[in-house]
Formats: sequence, structure tokens, C-alpha cells
Amino acid sequence: MEHRLKRLSRETVCAGRALTYMHDQVRLPDGKLETWDFVHHNKGGGASVLPVLPDGRILLIRQYRPAIDRVTLEIPAGARDPGDEDTAVTALRELREETGYTCAKLIKMVTLDTAVAWCDECTDIYLAEGIRRDGEQDLDEAEEIETECLRLEDLTRMIRMGEIRDAKTVAGILAYASMKAEQRNSDMSG
Repeated sequence: MEHRLKRLSRETVCAGRALTYMHDQVRLPDGKLETWDFVHHNKGGGASVLPVLPDGRILLIRQYRPAIDRVTLEIPAGARDPGDEDTAVTALRELREETGYTCAKLIKMVTLDTAVAWCDECTDIYLAEGIRRDGEQDLDEAEEIETECLRLEDLTRMIRMGEIRDAKTVAGILAYASMKAEQRNSDMSG
């Protein structure tokens, strides 16, 4: 597909530790020029992990998010560290730090482009199976995180009711629900 919308230039407005705010000069399909906002994720994105307990419940974290001024229910996640070779390293680290758990098996479920209209951040979402307690949480000084375990059916209902709205969490739960449905269908037909 040929597109007539074209970015002509990109200028840094402000650079922070994790994000760089930029202005893009864009030519619209009708030829007009506009300035659009763009955010670059300096750490190359991150990873999140959906930890499934042996009894099938899913381990989530509950924390206050100042950007939206409310408490959210989320899957553990974080930005890549410079030394992380791939996002699986990030996912395992965040699982351990935010929950005190580790896992026997990590499966990549999906890659999520979090906000394609204005940001280049992407997050790899993993499924953690065979999770077990490996100590206490190892939280950053700014983190206040509580853990909570819920059934998949309850989580999908909470998504439909608007009680869970965090994009990576919604994507992770629905990807897992889809995997479970495919597995059931395969078991029934095989």
C-alpha cells in the first residue's frame, strides 16, 4: 500500500531517562504540513509476564499509578535494563522483583505495540508456568505493590466490565484465554 502521509523530519524537544519527546514535521495526504508529537522509548520497550499458579489462578499486582491517579490491577512488567539481552530476562526479573515468585517455564505469547499513533514502545508478553515462591518481593523505593490471585473467568469478566483497563494486562489475559480455548478445541477434535 502506497501512503501519501509522510514524515519529513523529527526534532528532539526534551530527553529524559526513559522517554524522549519529539516533534515530527508531517506532510498530510492533501499536501498540508503539520507538527505531530512523538515519544521515543529510550530503553527499547519492556516485558510483562502473566504468572499462572499450579491451581490455574493468575497472579497479578495491585498498585497506585500517579499518571492516571488510581490503583490498577496489572500483570508484572517493567522496562528493559541496558544489560538485558532479550525481553525474557526482563520478564523473569520483574516477576521475581514484583511478586517474589519465579517460574519453571516462560512462553512468549504476544508482542504489543502500546501506542502506535504517538509512541514506539513495544512490550513482549510472556506466560509463566510452574511458578513458585522464591522469597520476598524486591521492590524499588517508589513501588508499593500488593499481589492478588484470580481465576481467568473472573479476569475476563473484569475486562468486559471495565475494571481492568491496563493495555498489557488486557492483552496478556486475552492472549492466554485464546491459548486455552485453542487447546480445548484441539483436545476435543483430536
